[in-house]
Amino acid sequence: MDLSNLKPAKGSNKKGKRLGRGQGSGRGGTSTRGHKGAKQRSGYSKKIGFEGGQMPLQRRVPKYGFKNINRVEYKAINISSLQDVAEKHNLERIDMDTLIMTGLVNKNALVKILGNGNLERKIEVHAHAFSKSAKEAIEAKQGTVVIL
Repeated sequence: MDLSNLKPAKGSNKKGKRLGRGQGSGRGGTSTRGHKGAKQRSGYSKKIGFEGGQMPLQRRVPKYGFKNINRVEYKAINISSLQDVAEKHNLERIDMDTLIMTGLVNKNALVKILGNGNLERKIEVHAHAFSKSAKEAIEAKQGTVVIL
């Protein structure tokens, strides 16, 4: 092997323009950047969303509504789901570890138990929040509600 028979590896293709390699290359001199102005200089980068001085889309589109920065997002789980989990795994106590293990929530989620469905066994439930109906349904079966 010598320099006369080197070639690119199979499957690799060199597609980039070879800029600034002399006038004979056809891309020497200004290296396809044109003459003068900010775009011709090194270090230039256009602002994101810049449309050449035209009012940018994100400023043309009307804004409305309100986004509460203090909003707390809960993962809602019905007591019917808790009933299924308790029956399937024969549990008396359902906490975050159990919910994560069964795949109902991820480890960073805040959980709120909702009252949809019916409960047929006594269970101890640990969660971040409970609806009024869920709390009543759990306590009606002599279960306990623990707020984390």
